Amino acid sequence: MRIAVTGSIATDHLMTFPGRFSDQLLPDQLDRVSLSFLADGLEVRRGGVAANIAFGLGLLGLDPVLVGAAGTDFGDYGSWLRSNGVDISQVQLSESRHTARFVCTTDADQNQLATFYPGAMVEARDIDLASAAREAGGFELVVVAPDDPEAMFRHTDKCRTLGLPFVADPSQQLARLDAEQTRHLVDGARYLFTNEYEASLLLQRTRWTEEEVLARVGMWITTRGANGVSLAQHAGGTFTVPAIRTGTEVDPTGVGDAFRAGFLAGITWHLPVAQAARLGCAMATAALETVGTQEYKLSKADLLLRAEQPNGSAAARELASDRADLS
Repeated sequence: MRIAVTGSIATDHLMTFPGRFSDQLLPDQLDRVSLSFLADGLEVRRGGVAANIAFGLGLLGLDPVLVGAAGTDFGDYGSWLRSNGVDISQVQLSESRHTARFVCTTDADQNQLATFYPGAMVEARDIDLASAAREAGGFELVVVAPDDPEAMFRHTDKCRTLGLPFVADPSQQLARLDAEQTRHLVDGARYLFTNEYEASLLLQRTRWTEEEVLARVGMWITTRGANGVSLAQHAGGTFTVPAIRTGTEVDPTGVGDAFRAGFLAGITWHLPVAQAARLGCAMATAALETVGTQEYKLSKADLLLRAEQPNGSAAARELASDRADLS
């Protein structure tokens, strides 16, 4: 299965604050917050939701096609992605704008405050998904990840027109979407991805009940951090796959993107959805143990070890038997 991943390509500026944001917030002053946090560390890393997902898929040997817009400074980043198995032939390069920037500060409780500057991402609305599919030799699944909103609408519409199954992953863009726009991105998706907070926000934005959302998507996957992942279907009910424990929580940035890559890889390999979710959790843990969203490394042995924890031996055996090409 050839997967196209549309969405943001960005550079991440990741800082760490040794205290707690909550200690600095005054309940009676929340309408006029003016705060500055002295950070202990700064890491400049490659990022962007689509690029992160594509990176994870590339590590697993799936030759994903990254579809998005980047800036005049994309040269080294593009070479990095290509060397890690990502097809960047459908990345549109801006002639005047820089690649998008994500600036994020993480506190001692792993809470985050972030700002995103779109830069070249605004030009993603000019990308024609049909042309990209022809040039790349066809797509069998399209991930519509956070991007310029007009690009997200256009890609979703094109998937419907072309009859391409698509993944709805509006996540960070939910905050700026109204009810009609959110419904437009979700309706008809084969898979819908949210985290726990975004799930509640999506219900608020769409004004649909959970049952009404499930009637419009094939499966709703909600990541819940240490509480694992819930997978819900209209006729199949809801079940939970536990998170994979780690004693080394380093950086939560990009953990959800790594999960998506692992889950979509499992689906591509025709694993049962529960085992695909286990693979996603294994990928997420690898990302959590590393600073940056594209710095984690994978081996088959490592994935098998992670997938076995806890009570995941069936998923591990499935992965061992089917994915002998992982090294």
